[in-house]
Amino acid sequence: MPVRPEGSHTGRDAHPLRRRLYVVLEAGKTADLPSLLFDAFMVALILANVAAFALQTVPEVAAVYGAALYRFEVFSIAVFTLEYFARLWVAVDHPHVRHLPPLKARARWAVTWPMLIDLAVIAPFYLSFLFFIDLRVLRVFRLLRFLKLARFSPALATIGRVLIAEGRAILGALIIMTGLLMSSATVMYWVEGAAQPELFGSVPEAMWWAIATLTTVGYGDAVPVTVLGKLVGGLVMFLGLGMFALPIAIISSGFAQEIHRRDFVVNWDMVARVPLFKGLDPYEVSDLLKLLQPQILPAGAFITQRGEVSDGMYFILLGQARAYLPGGVHDLSEGDYFGQTALLDEQARATTVEALTRCHVLKLSRPDFNRFISRHESAFENIRVAALAEEDEAGEEGSTVPGKEA
Repeated sequence: MPVRPEGSHTGRDAHPLRRRLYVVLEAGKTADLPSLLFDAFMVALILANVAAFALQTVPEVAAVYGAALYRFEVFSIAVFTLEYFARLWVAVDHPHVRHLPPLKARARWAVTWPMLIDLAVIAPFYLSFLFFIDLRVLRVFRLLRFLKLARFSPALATIGRVLIAEGRAILGALIIMTGLLMSSATVMYWVEGAAQPELFGSVPEAMWWAIATLTTVGYGDAVPVTVLGKLVGGLVMFLGLGMFALPIAIISSGFAQEIHRRDFVVNWDMVARVPLFKGLDPYEVSDLLKLLQPQILPAGAFITQRGEVSDGMYFILLGQARAYLPGGVHDLSEGDYFGQTALLDEQARATTVEALTRCHVLKLSRPDFNRFISRHESAFENIRVAALAEEDEAGEEGSTVPGKEA
């Protein structure tokens, strides 16, 4: 039996208030209302801080509203400070450090990059009381607050993962761009150096023209005047279009693959947990995932109704629902599924399922499932045996709903 480190804790002995705060600050990013409200407030406060930073640099605004902007600054620092220490307090509930003693868990969490950004946001304000710091430097540090948005935006986090995953390809593209820049500047130095020594008298001077031309900005302050120089300039313009298309294509392709990979993993996990499909091999599960149809249902909508002809099964991606069974009610949430035996029988449903919140669901219809069976006849026997075993346990279609995801 594993020995738990001295001072560490598990979810069973976690402080109730700390555990609830952990959900609000870190874990409840989908259907938890307090967490959504907190995220919305923090995003609005960060954006307001960025706007205040810009306005404070306008002399007329600073003269009239300087005192109000300073009070807003103090309020923001107070909120960010409370948030920082609250995240440190709940750090022991993170799965990554939960096995460590509380002090060590918080110390390890404090050096993660989101916490370091949070610290860099509040530290200059307090250090200004101990050391002389130019106010203009403090204003520059206020721009770090914009980086806090990465904590509240899954899309930004996804882009970060894409940049890391595609780092080698992007580095290769940057090497090509640098080589193209140097080559363009060198050729133009040879071609135009004698005609315009003040603009192209050296490779570093010619690089300004190369940068402006390759980026298609074209300031016009440095232009070739010789015929050969104009021919080189036209070629560099065309090369510039491809130069920037390369890294953009790498990032956009990586972003699409990351989104597809995330959705594939989530959907695979849900499908693989259904007893009906436990006998399928990975290739068959992968083919089955392509048949899932996404649907979005508003709160109060009926996903299924008792008495209607069953036409497929459902998986809940986001949101909460309630199943009204003959023997009572059963609450459903993310990762739950229902109606699986409807894939094999056209009998009337015995269960009404209502969306309690806005729900994102995936539907596997019976016609699509039949097409799947026609392509994978060997899988039908495994599914039929699993269905018979589940019917013996459930009693009737729709009368029970499988348990939630662990």
